[in-house]
Amino acid sequence: MSSAEVRRGLSRDGFTEAATEGAVKRLEEQRYLDDSRMGERIARSRLSDRGYGRARVRQALSQKGLSRGIIESSLRAALADVSEADQIDRLARRYWRQKVGHAPERRLKGLWAFLIRRGFPAGLVGERLRVLWPRWGDALAGLEPAESDE
Repeated sequence: MSSAEVRRGLSRDGFTEAATEGAVKRLEEQRYLDDSRMGERIARSRLSDRGYGRARVRQALSQKGLSRGIIESSLRAALADVSEADQIDRLARRYWRQKVGHAPERRLKGLWAFLIRRGFPAGLVGERLRVLWPRWGDALAGLEPAESDE
């Protein structure tokens, strides 16, 4: 639980701002609350275990009420340990096997959309799919990278 979530919960339960801040401060001093450590743990888990890309991880961390600085440092730390390209390859191969009844071109377009929804950068998705299935790479024509391809 993040400090913002604790604040929201205590405020919702009717505690004063002073009481809420005092509780949060004590919890942080006793190391029960550590937004940085929690952010890194969630980022690593979402990237490696759940197969989410950086955009979905950012969204999850933001929903926890973490600051932009903590979100970005957590994401950098997680990306140092977990390769988005490897995650894309793993998810793509699984998707490809599950959609075996579809034409390859249709499968590739569906896979691209699936990976974008998972939060992976469009440029990286296109690159990995062209490497994995170069024979059908033309099916990706017109699927342009998103504007903010971080």
